[in-house]
Amino acid sequence: MFKVMWQFFLLGLYSFGGPAAHIGYFQREFVQNKKWLTDQDFTQAVALCQFLPGPASSQLGMFVGFKRAGYLGALAAFVGFTFPSFLLLTFLAIGNQQYSDVAFIDTVIQAAKLLAVVVVADAMWGMVKKNITSKLTAAVAIATAISVFVTSGLLGQIVPILLAACLGFVISLQKQQNLDGKVSQPIIKPHLSIVGVFAILLLGLPLLAGQSELLNLINVFYQAGSFVFGGGHVVLPLLEPMMEGMVEPDTFLSAYASAQLVPGPMFTMASYLGASTIADSPFIGSLLATIAVFLPGSLLLFAFLPAWSALFKHQRLQESILLVNACVVGLLGSAFIHPVVSTSISSLFDVIAVLVGFYLLKYRKIPVWGVIILLVGYQSIM
Repeated sequence: MFKVMWQFFLLGLYSFGGPAAHIGYFQREFVQNKKWLTDQDFTQAVALCQFLPGPASSQLGMFVGFKRAGYLGALAAFVGFTFPSFLLLTFLAIGNQQYSDVAFIDTVIQAAKLLAVVVVADAMWGMVKKNITSKLTAAVAIATAISVFVTSGLLGQIVPILLAACLGFVISLQKQQNLDGKVSQPIIKPHLSIVGVFAILLLGLPLLAGQSELLNLINVFYQAGSFVFGGGHVVLPLLEPMMEGMVEPDTFLSAYASAQLVPGPMFTMASYLGASTIADSPFIGSLLATIAVFLPGSLLLFAFLPAWSALFKHQRLQESILLVNACVVGLLGSAFIHPVVSTSISSLFDVIAVLVGFYLLKYRKIPVWGVIILLVGYQSIM
């Protein structure tokens, strides 16, 4: 458990770039390097996290921790990955002051964005080799990437996966008509007790919210975490009206801006807002808001994980599994183009820096921290 926490804490110190970049960091660290889980397990977990509300990269991290060290490993992964941004944003909310060296901070952030391009490209390369094995899987991956570009929000993420699963199921039926019908299949059902806890909190917290400021804070962030699909940026329009009267508009915008300046999940803007809302006890407000916004996605992950695992062991769904895996490659490919590349590369020199960083990371086995030091040096002289 402590090994899991330490590894995720290190990642939480430099994981800039949003969910797509975080997936790239996790794939490189825990699939390629440490081999804590297989490519298939990782890809299927990414697909599951796309279906569920909440912060996809944090849910994926908890899945990795769970596979390594059970439920305590999942908790350790969450704490390790979230703690750096939680602490930074809490202190920023308490201090509520301007940064003393904006130029240096901007240099580090730009270097971290280029690092995200390198890491996600490395992850993409590995996932393409494993999952794009035919013309059909290539077509599905391309179609998924296009779907994400021309649609927005939940539809662009979930509909391609559902369509690919249905297409694969039809192909499986055609290929497996001669299967002996006596083959036993896994029972597919979620953890109903965990679903019950999620529902009780979802329906019960609004009834208690008026009794105290702390309960109202927990309710607001739990509701937000229950209905947000697509990552931290999507939580902004949902939270803004919910927090009207709790914080000033300028404070809300400062929370959003500060969350983009620190590594880790964007959902930790809840840490800033919680500390700002409970001014008398900022650490308590920050802690409660952070737990509340992450809790729904965590409950749903472990509620549906058994059903998801059983589904992917179903012998009549092998083609569906292949096409869903191809969908995940398309989703990551789309996110790689926007926002990872589109917000990180602004010149030909940036392209060269990324290519050099990719070469050093992939073929010279330079550690990630070594690459980011080189990129900070590059940004400093530009």
